[in-house]
Amino acid sequence: MEFLDKLGETISTKGKEVTDKAKDLAEVANLKSQIHTCEELIKKRYIEIGKVYYEKHGSTPEEEYADACRDITNAQNSIVDIEARIKDIKGV
Repeated sequence: MEFLDKLGETISTKGKEVTDKAKDLAEVANLKSQIHTCEELIKKRYIEIGKVYYEKHGSTPEEEYADACRDITNAQNSIVDIEARIKDIKGV
């Protein structure tokens, strides 16, 4: 009987350890998801700030932003040109 009692006790202890570990893993996954949500919000806000800066100062940016603003302007001009080519191809 002592063997069965110890076996039952061991199984019970290991089961609790597994349950606790599963709860910890679920909590870590949930916390990582919260971090990801925060990081996405930060990225979104950085983009908004950059857009506002470009709209206000894109034609006369501070020196440290000049290359980025020039790249944006060039990309916008390229889009206009490409869209015009698409219209020509479609005969619109």
